[in-house]
Amino acid sequence: MKPSGSDCDVATSEHVQADYTAEPYGPAGFRGLFSSPYVAMCAAFAAIGGLLFGYDQGVISVTLVMDHFLNRFPEVSDHAPGAGFKKGLMTAMITLGAFIGALNQGWIADWASRKRSIMISVVIFTIGSAIQTGAVNYDMLVAGRFIGGVGIGMLSMVVPLYIGEISPPEIRGSLLVFEALFVVLGIVVAFYITYATRHMPSDWSWQLPFLLQIIPGVILGLGAIFLPFSPRWLASKGREEEALHNLAKLRRLPDTDNRVRLEWMTILAEARFQNGAVQERHPSLADSPNATAKVKLEILGWVDCFKGGCWRRTAVGAGLMFFQQFLGINALIYYSPTLFGTMGLDLEMQLTMSGVLNVLQLIGVLTSVWTIDRFGRKTTLLWGTVGAFIPLLVIAILVARFSSDWPSHTAEGWACVGLLFFYMLVFGASWAPVPWAMPAEVFPSSLRAKGVSISTCSNWINNFIIGLITPPLVQATGFGAYIFFGAFCVIAFVYVWFFVPETKGKSLEEMDEVFNDHNGSDDVAKKERILQAVFDEKLSSRGNV
Repeated sequence: MKPSGSDCDVATSEHVQADYTAEPYGPAGFRGLFSSPYVAMCAAFAAIGGLLFGYDQGVISVTLVMDHFLNRFPEVSDHAPGAGFKKGLMTAMITLGAFIGALNQGWIADWASRKRSIMISVVIFTIGSAIQTGAVNYDMLVAGRFIGGVGIGMLSMVVPLYIGEISPPEIRGSLLVFEALFVVLGIVVAFYITYATRHMPSDWSWQLPFLLQIIPGVILGLGAIFLPFSPRWLASKGREEEALHNLAKLRRLPDTDNRVRLEWMTILAEARFQNGAVQERHPSLADSPNATAKVKLEILGWVDCFKGGCWRRTAVGAGLMFFQQFLGINALIYYSPTLFGTMGLDLEMQLTMSGVLNVLQLIGVLTSVWTIDRFGRKTTLLWGTVGAFIPLLVIAILVARFSSDWPSHTAEGWACVGLLFFYMLVFGASWAPVPWAMPAEVFPSSLRAKGVSISTCSNWINNFIIGLITPPLVQATGFGAYIFFGAFCVIAFVYVWFFVPETKGKSLEEMDEVFNDHNGSDDVAKKERILQAVFDEKLSSRGNV
């Protein structure tokens, strides 16, 4: 049976058991976005959270060289005592806050729903942005950065989670790219806004960029009211008819459509299986109304992410985020102004070239909207790793040979710049989007929020580590920094080749098969029984679809 529409007759549940996979809702990849415009619109709107994430990261780079900003906060000027530490602390506060926000968003997203947790995140982000805008001293600015970071971390976790759960499998990768796309777009927008305001003759030169980021935040917070709930979250809470209604709304089809009904029943079966698995793992806590028992169950849920049936998925999610940072993206962005400066470029040209770097990464991410569902996640990561390694290796050779006298070797210096541009383009097309996409796909429904939270926390803590080690690494080793990140490219290639599975075209309910995590005969039989029971129940209650 290969049903394709509401007129397809499914007479008995035995037929359903024979083949319960519906045909796709439309073409795969980029073309499929036009066949599912409503879900694409919902994903794009939720991805405004990524825009806020990128903007808040990018707004500080040019701000740090503004005269009026340094007059208000002299602690971070280059000539102030301890300026290096205080500048690093102010910048790192967003990373620390984001780590805490991502860590807490796991239980918030399960408790309040995915869409409501977006709204909660926006409130916290807006408070932090307002404090930064009105900061009158260094301590107030740092506090605002921290609070805003908490909101950013929450958004960075829940946005891909929500997009992954509302997407049909054939375009899920393209929709999840929206998160990375909007992050880089936010960085670019922040860079050029601060570039435009840097010469304003008042404190508005730095306050206006901080203030402007509140606008998309308010739009996201208010607009999230109208986003549909995740059908998978509703199913996990036993709200099965609401899950069908929201799924049909997302697919823009009647709830009698055969594809919608089959997807809905598969989602219900997975939710029941996962809820049963929680009860089996923790029978004394799962049904207890006691608040202490619920806290213990929540803690044990995090531990379950590292046990059999899930540990490999956790390693994939957290591992991809680790390598995303240790392939050197943020370190090279940090070092690029120094490289441009050694070539004799003035400050204005250094800023211009830094802007070009960000735009090239954005172009790279744009291409992944088309490639990720066409070529797959694993293939994209593998060629992206090779494409990142080659420029790092060549730059290391050129820096080792010519960095002592760049003015006499301008051609080699510009070759380094060109290779850096190539690196940014390749990274944007591969390692920028895929590590954000895969964690939202691979985890079982009962642990998905926690698993995505762990993966996102990996991004933030490794981002923080890179920020700490890059300056001394560059200062002490010179070309060795490129060798360091190139070595991680080699390790990442081996890791992806042997450890990361391909998830292209698979539904979230098929990830057990992809990871072979539930390959025991008891689990397989149990899942089949639950699936059959759901089909029997829903077919008998509603009639043939």
